[in-house]
Amino acid sequence: MDDIINQLLAHSALLVLWGALLCNWLLPFPREAHPAILWHKFAQLLASKVNSPTHYSQSLISGTLAWLLMMLPMLLVLGALKTLVWQPQLYELAFLLLALDWRNNDKFANQFTQRLAEENSSAAKLLLAPLVNRSTDTLSLLGLGKAGCETLIMSYGRNVVAVLFWYAIGGGIGAFMYRMAMELARAWSPSRPQFMPFGIPAIRALAVLDFIPLRLFALLVLAGNGASNILTLIKQQAASWPLPGPSWLLIACGGKLELSLAGPAIYSGKKAVRAKLGGRIAPAALHFAQLRKLLINRLWLWVVIQSLVMGVIYQGL
Repeated sequence: MDDIINQLLAHSALLVLWGALLCNWLLPFPREAHPAILWHKFAQLLASKVNSPTHYSQSLISGTLAWLLMMLPMLLVLGALKTLVWQPQLYELAFLLLALDWRNNDKFANQFTQRLAEENSSAAKLLLAPLVNRSTDTLSLLGLGKAGCETLIMSYGRNVVAVLFWYAIGGGIGAFMYRMAMELARAWSPSRPQFMPFGIPAIRALAVLDFIPLRLFALLVLAGNGASNILTLIKQQAASWPLPGPSWLLIACGGKLELSLAGPAIYSGKKAVRAKLGGRIAPAALHFAQLRKLLINRLWLWVVIQSLVMGVIYQGL
């Protein structure tokens, strides 16, 4: 029995990982009660005090300082608290649970598929609106299909894959810090005119954090049939998208199922010109369900591979 306990403690990081996945699936944290909501509101309040959109350089400096003001004190506090807890594994589990959001994304995918199948655009818009910064009022069923696919891809990529990646690098605190950086980038997204250029530092910081995990996941998505064609598509289209990590993932998913993604979008009443990515098929309910199945299969494969890699590394240590 002692040997079994020692083996489990030696792989406590894997226990925390699978424990968090199990808890998140059985008892998902409601979006409405998540600390990210309060974080988001505080970020908006801070921006209202220091953002000066009419002065480009001043706004850029303010955005950098505001990001550091939000992130660095939290990192120091969480690091200090870790030294005081009686059970580090539970501390890691708590913050990984706060960072991870698989079950809510899956719930959205099921509900959104049903709304698209029913051609209930008003209900689909209600589901999508809280998850995106773009305006959804004028979206047709075609536009909802494309926006829903983009949202699902990036939600799984960031809220699951990148969170797990940064858990492997920095533990529960690393995963939680990534989630908060992601929330700041969304709260201050420069795609909305009032946060241009104030939000550029936040989106650049997220781009750095996204680069490795989203590109690795993109390679996992494209693996199999048509991989060479999708790699060619990535080479052709990736440069037209401003963020390198998301571009690979969006193109890989779109290319795998030949779905047409991205294109123009409306933010705060203004039309933003965005490149088209992926294939040529306009996403409908059937394609959205196929995309969800593809992503879920690749997510479980990611979890298995990460578990094996972590097991080898910790065994070696």
